[in-house]
Amino acid sequence: MCRNIKTLFNFDPPATDDEIHAASLQFVRKLSGFNTPSKANEKAFQRAVQEVAAVAKNLLESLVTNAEPRNRETEIERAPARNAKRFGTAKL
Repeated sequence: MCRNIKTLFNFDPPATDDEIHAASLQFVRKLSGFNTPSKANEKAFQRAVQEVAAVAKNLLESLVTNAEPRNRETEIERAPARNAKRFGTAKL
């Protein structure tokens, strides 16, 4: 999975359209292998991003959970510790 795609479900406040679009763009980039498509592929690329974003938004609105929504700021604070545990600390 692309590390730049963040979990968007069950956050307070909910994911914004910009966050959904950014995740969709990363997903389409990963699938296509293009960071920036050629002029010949630009329309198909942009259409794919829009379609993936629409499906992702529908999914996020359809999912249900009994868990309390996560706080974005708390998760941002916890990220360095999770990354250090997962990847180890950098040794200089």
